[in-house]
Amino acid sequence: MQTDPASTEEPRTVADIARRTEHRYGNRPTMKDVAARAGVGLKTVSRVVNSEPGVTPDTERRVQEAIEILGFRRNDSARVLRKGRTATVGLVLEDLADPFYGPLSRAVEEVARAHGALLINGSSAEDPDREQELALALCARRVDGLIVIPAGDDHRYLEPEIRAGVATVFVDRPAGRLDVDAVLSDSFGGARDGVAHLIAHGHRRIGFIGDRPRIHTASERLRGYRSAMEDAGLPVDESWVSPGSTEPERVAAAVRGMLAAAEPVTALFAGNNRVMVTVVRALAGHPRPVALVGFDDMELADLLGITVIAQDAAALGRTAAERLFRRLDGVEDAPERVVLGTTLLARGSGEIPPATG
Repeated sequence: MQTDPASTEEPRTVADIARRTEHRYGNRPTMKDVAARAGVGLKTVSRVVNSEPGVTPDTERRVQEAIEILGFRRNDSARVLRKGRTATVGLVLEDLADPFYGPLSRAVEEVARAHGALLINGSSAEDPDREQELALALCARRVDGLIVIPAGDDHRYLEPEIRAGVATVFVDRPAGRLDVDAVLSDSFGGARDGVAHLIAHGHRRIGFIGDRPRIHTASERLRGYRSAMEDAGLPVDESWVSPGSTEPERVAAAVRGMLAAAEPVTALFAGNNRVMVTVVRALAGHPRPVALVGFDDMELADLLGITVIAQDAAALGRTAAERLFRRLDGVEDAPERVVLGTTLLARGSGEIPPATG
């Protein structure tokens, strides 16, 4: 049987490799082919392919038609070698199953796509070691930038990566012991507004059930609760304050304890959406109405009439991603902390007056 020399010879040069590739896969169209078909210069095709300015709408249309007819695909490997960038960014989330992170992740992906980049994400499962492992694994795969929702409180492990050129932005919570851009919701102000809303509706004994106090957002929301109570001249009985895990058993036990006290709370503030789900279930069988305001909106909260302090998760993701690409475009101003406001959505549960009798 006769063999093709091209399939047995060891390629020695770039030209040899190109010929071998063409022999195996066929001659793929190049930007020169697109330029010839569209009747434009090679630089014009490059501008269209890379979404650069300076091309008239009519010319861009002709180039796009030529690309579609020929089936041209940009050679990203060559682009990486030329620009030193991989057109990929990494997103480290706390928990992919948490509905709060869905709109945030989607917004980051939309901004990345608009910049011609691919998003790679993963979940730290709220484990600082897993967060570090995942972030460094993404860096090892040469992502151009990282967006991190932190699980830990010491992020100095990223210093070598940042010095090496990996743009980094933290979102939802600031970095620990590292000076980088951060995009946050106003957890303190939002919680203060939610508790003040309950006070305005006549409540004086208000319970707080939140997440672990080591988490920045949880500690800020607890601080907002205490600030609202202090502003109203109301004492806080420490039995009304229950930070801890968001496990349903723990949260339900906290609700039962606050409602079974000699002087039970008449209202509750839930520190996040996972806490709020359990609180709603625990209150379902309670004989007396208990007012409730939760931090974070959640699915069906509008139908259930639950008053919430809503964050704009999509705005968090979009703002963080836009800052990341500003860094990738060479902006070198000082790291900044951006704080986005929250919105109180009054739906009924936060407007229930204190039970009497």
